[in-house]
Amino acid sequence: MAIDIFRRILVPVDFSSCSSEAFRVALQMAKAFRSDVIILHVIDTSAVAAFNRLGLLAVPSDETKQRRRLHHQARLKTRQLLASQSTEGVPIERVVVEGAPFVEIVKFARQERVDVIVLGSYGGRSENMDKIFFGATAEKVVRTAGCAVLTIPLPAKKIRRDIVL
Repeated sequence: MAIDIFRRILVPVDFSSCSSEAFRVALQMAKAFRSDVIILHVIDTSAVAAFNRLGLLAVPSDETKQRRRLHHQARLKTRQLLASQSTEGVPIERVVVEGAPFVEIVKFARQERVDVIVLGSYGGRSENMDKIFFGATAEKVVRTAGCAVLTIPLPAKKIRRDIVL
């Protein structure tokens, strides 16, 4: 008999190794608790805007095409993530939104009445050593979420390969 504690599990992903590990753990939880899993990817609009100001991604007239391309890439990477694990028997919903990652994660969790958020303890980008060991987004989600939050680090072997100091 499954324990009725975590019916809806939210897994925010940035497609880093750490978020892939969080997805793996969330799937294990979902199978144990017979939960639904929601994969959420947030397109960081502030980062995109900064790149655009520098002329690195797109000229202003291409902004709509760029947004479509980012959504398309997120869907493709989500499919790859799903293909990397056995998801049999786990209802999974995929969502892509735009905004500030921690704001959108917390807002989504509250609106959708999520029971637990499972996320990587750090993401694909890190500005300093503190953020490597506990990412800025993860920290803000922990402090502001209205539900339980489980942060997942990479196993020690993977950390050595992912972090270049």
